[in-house]
Amino acid sequence: QVQLVESGGGLVQAGGSLRLSCAASGGTFGSYYMAWFRQAPEKEREFVAGISWSAGGVYDADSVKGRFTISRDNAKNTVYLQMNRLKPEDTAVYYCAARVLTMSLERNDYKYWGQGTQVTVSS
Repeated sequence: QVQLVESGGGLVQAGGSLRLSCAASGGTFGSYYMAWFRQAPEKEREFVAGISWSAGGVYDADSVKGRFTISRDNAKNTVYLQMNRLKPEDTAVYYCAARVLTMSLERNDYKYWGQGTQVTVSS
């Protein structure tokens, strides 16, 4: 059983930056495709970015391309989301998720989820 714990959320002004972390335990971290999703109030949970075990298969949603960067450190069992040039529309609860091996943009394909961390961007 994999446990995921996010940290690093908070309140930031538009144009600012935050770095989210997701620490994994209880599984073979290197065998999992890791992703970040987010869910704003009254909206569906949406894919933000994902990264393969080798860190070569990075995929970013169009809404965050050029602003957000996902990375992972398999030695530390941790995946990161560096968020720059934040906008008010980035306000959401951000979730870390994991699935075995292969990439997916679909939230229903992910078996393991963290509890979420709130990111609020003020205008």
